[in-house]
Amino acid sequence: MKRTQGLETPLLGTWSLLSWYNEMEDGQRVYPMGADAFGYISYAPDGFVFVHIAAAGRVPFAVNDPLGGTIVEDSAAMKSHITYAGRFAHQGERVVHYVTTASCPNWVGTEQTRDVRFRGNKLQLSAAGAIFQGARVTACLEWERPTP
Repeated sequence: MKRTQGLETPLLGTWSLLSWYNEMEDGQRVYPMGADAFGYISYAPDGFVFVHIAAAGRVPFAVNDPLGGTIVEDSAAMKSHITYAGRFAHQGERVVHYVTTASCPNWVGTEQTRDVRFRGNKLQLSAAGAIFQGARVTACLEWERPTP
C-alpha cells in the first residue's frame, strides 16, 4: 500500500458535500441520495481519510438504539448512508482511498480511486466505472471547505 509521504497536499482538512450525482452512459444525471444529500470527507495529516454521505430527512428508528432497528428500519438506514475510511495516497490528479472499514462490506480491502480537480475553494472527486444501483456510472462529487 502506498502512503502519502510528507502530506503536503491541498486535500488536507475537512470538506462539506455540495452535490453528488451519478452520470449515466447516456449523460443523464441521477442523485442516488437525493439532490439534497449532505456529508463530509476529511483528509487527516496522519494519512487517513474518512467519508460520510447521507440522504436528507433520514427517518429515525422507533427506539433510540443503534442496534435496535427493525429489518425495515435497518434497510432504510443502510440505503440512506454511505461511510468508509482508511489510508489515502494523493498522486497528482488522482487520490487512492485504501478502504479498511465501510458501510458496504464489499469495499473493505479495496482501493477506491478518484480523479481530483480543484476549482477555487471547491474540490471535485469523480470515479468512472463505479457500480451504483446496478448500473455502471461516473460518480461525481463536489465538495467545499465548510465556513466557520
